[in-house]
Amino acid sequence: MSGQHSADIAARLDRLPPSRTVWTMVILISLGGIFEFYDLFFTGYVAPGMIGSGLFKPASLGIFASLGALKVAGFGTFVFATFAGLWLGALVFSQVADRFGRRIVFTGSLLWYMVCTAIMAFQTSGFALDIWRFIAGVGIGVELVTIDTFISELIPRGERGRAFSVNQFITFSVVPVIAFLAFALKGTRPFGLDYWRVVILIGSLGAVVVFVLQRGIPESPRWLARHGRMAEAEAIVARIEARVTAETGIALPAPQPAAPEEEGVGSFFEIFSPQYRKRTLILSVFNMAQVIGFYGFAAWVPTLLIHRGIHVTASLEYAFIIAIANPFGPLLGTLFADRLERKTQIIGGLAVMGVVMALFAMSNAPVILIALGVAFTLAANIMSFAYHGYQPELYPTRIRARAVGFVYSWSRIAAAFAGLAIGILLADYGVPGVAVFIGIAMLVGIAMIALGPSTKGLALEQINH
Repeated sequence: MSGQHSADIAARLDRLPPSRTVWTMVILISLGGIFEFYDLFFTGYVAPGMIGSGLFKPASLGIFASLGALKVAGFGTFVFATFAGLWLGALVFSQVADRFGRRIVFTGSLLWYMVCTAIMAFQTSGFALDIWRFIAGVGIGVELVTIDTFISELIPRGERGRAFSVNQFITFSVVPVIAFLAFALKGTRPFGLDYWRVVILIGSLGAVVVFVLQRGIPESPRWLARHGRMAEAEAIVARIEARVTAETGIALPAPQPAAPEEEGVGSFFEIFSPQYRKRTLILSVFNMAQVIGFYGFAAWVPTLLIHRGIHVTASLEYAFIIAIANPFGPLLGTLFADRLERKTQIIGGLAVMGVVMALFAMSNAPVILIALGVAFTLAANIMSFAYHGYQPELYPTRIRARAVGFVYSWSRIAAAFAGLAIGILLADYGVPGVAVFIGIAMLVGIAMIALGPSTKGLALEQINH
């Protein structure tokens, strides 16, 4: 009976029409995701200031200086600590969202980020900076997994695709902001602090505002129903329905009959059960492949431009122009996010990324390089919002967060070592070598997604039968 009650709650959510009430929830959840992207992308922009402060000399790094054996020396330890924290947060701590709820973990991880990042900004040694970077990364890793899970469960099935495109439009909008802040503050000492410390603190202080705004987000009714808290789930859905009815001025249609999710134990090991093993495998390999193109280009674009004959100063300017394109991929996605199959969007994005990178490796004209950089960024971010929507669709409510955390964690560890591989390839084979590496990775990603199930227009409960 509880399973049928859960299905009825889901059916009532899925029949909601487009409304300000629903989209307000998407926006508020997305504001939390801004800081995951802020944290990831400020690294490249504050690197010169951190290095100039002498924090990454062997004496300052302490035991982290030994990472030189992995070719992670100097500032590389900061990058390594970042992805190590993100990996641990996504893999291990994402499971708490399945146990304790989406909302409490979502707000808790945001608070974690605020406090740890603020502490990190005032560290005076490379060792302490790396430690607090790692700890902050754990909170951020949990946050993004919870966001994907949260949105998929709250939003009606006919709008899930657009919800993720809007989510990533908002989060990617912070990338050019970071680039501008670093450019405007570089060489200055606001409030007597190094500019890079101020850039970090801005993210932490901004999170305080978002933390206050997000207090009105409800818990996932699907999660509540799954845990037998039917009265709370009923109250939240009834409140949303009342707001939507008052806003639209029309009666809601009757919910369509819905089959309950298949029962299971709800443990971590269920993601490897016969029903979900294939999905877990293909998404894990896909995440390792896609991140090679996504972060391989985004993190290395100034260096790639230099290797194509662009002056160092001009390469930073061109990289900023390319960075401006980040939010526009997901914005374009709002036009087709729920019209095209999710798999088609992911595969199309990967294919364009591979082709454009090959053309980039053969070009030298600045205008063409910028145009190709913009095209790559648009395709990468269309692919990004589509797969962030696709992953949580493939698992039931009882294991959704831990499953997404596991498969997504592979992108974190792969990103750390892909950066090392790209550096070696760039030194030995130039941009063409990097293009081949990214191209092969895109083909692997395409093959994996082609093996996955279709989800267009289906309720979450249908996909998981």
